[in-house]
Amino acid sequence: MPAAAPVSPSASARRWSTEAVPPERRLDYWVGAICEAFLEMDCSSREARHFDGRLVSVASGALSFNQVEASTQDVYRTRAAIARGAQQPFYLITHRRTPWHVVQGGQRVGLRPGDAVLVDSARTYELHYPRAVEVVSIQLPRAWVGQWLRQLDHPVARVAWRDRGWGQALSAWSLQFAHEPELASLVPEHLLADQLGAMLSAALEPAVAPTHAGRDLAVRAEALMRDRLDTAGLQASDVALALGVSLRTLHRAFAACSATFADTLRGLRLRRAAELLAQPRLAGVSVAEIGRRCGYADASHFVREFQRRHAQTPARWRRDRLAH
Repeated sequence: MPAAAPVSPSASARRWSTEAVPPERRLDYWVGAICEAFLEMDCSSREARHFDGRLVSVASGALSFNQVEASTQDVYRTRAAIARGAQQPFYLITHRRTPWHVVQGGQRVGLRPGDAVLVDSARTYELHYPRAVEVVSIQLPRAWVGQWLRQLDHPVARVAWRDRGWGQALSAWSLQFAHEPELASLVPEHLLADQLGAMLSAALEPAVAPTHAGRDLAVRAEALMRDRLDTAGLQASDVALALGVSLRTLHRAFAACSATFADTLRGLRLRRAAELLAQPRLAGVSVAEIGRRCGYADASHFVREFQRRHAQTPARWRRDRLAH
């Protein structure tokens, strides 16, 4: 598959960098930057005299995707800071390259590159990065997390291990944003949030083996999605409402079948698009219109999704099939 083109910098991204700050002021600047981008925290570093750091923050609806690249550091969320804060979000943090560890609720958790950890800012914590920091930290509002997890108030940090169950998918997904946080601005907000929520729930609160009722619900949901593929912006909440079930029940039915709503919807749309593009009687219909008939309101988004799935642009796919 050809390499994806670099993502253009997002105009909505916020950026901080120590590059233009005198060396003796860089750590102080960095503490201010992380407090502004995230929430109030203390930070120390054994490389304070040579500190270097960059932070990019991209908002997607209620979520915020933050790429952090910096010198070794130790970060502390204190009781005093918690008392002064109005909001207490969660953070899903994944390191790209080196081991690190989290301390919360008196428990120290060692983490490998790719392990994703959910940290509750309503409780004191410590983040220790013995080497350079290269992480994605996704800010999740407390109310949003409550829509996906049965147990909201957990005494310690929770880990989605990179090589266990749905942790594999969540790890790979998170690391994409560790490389390119601007990707968050290219995907519809509701799809991004639904996909993350479904994977987070499946990884941290694994569903039991699918029951007959659960499999039946997933089948009925897929049939309904297939009927509504031309509806741009179709959301899991729309399907759950039509089927008379809760949003969490719908997502857990998919997770128990090793699937997600977002991936299933994307697969159905791209499969139908491939079928329509291969039909001779539709040869005169534009690629953008084919995408629209499969639920893609934005033609460029359709082309990117199709090429990622089939390693060909829709136009090339059509030419190859109609040439036979």
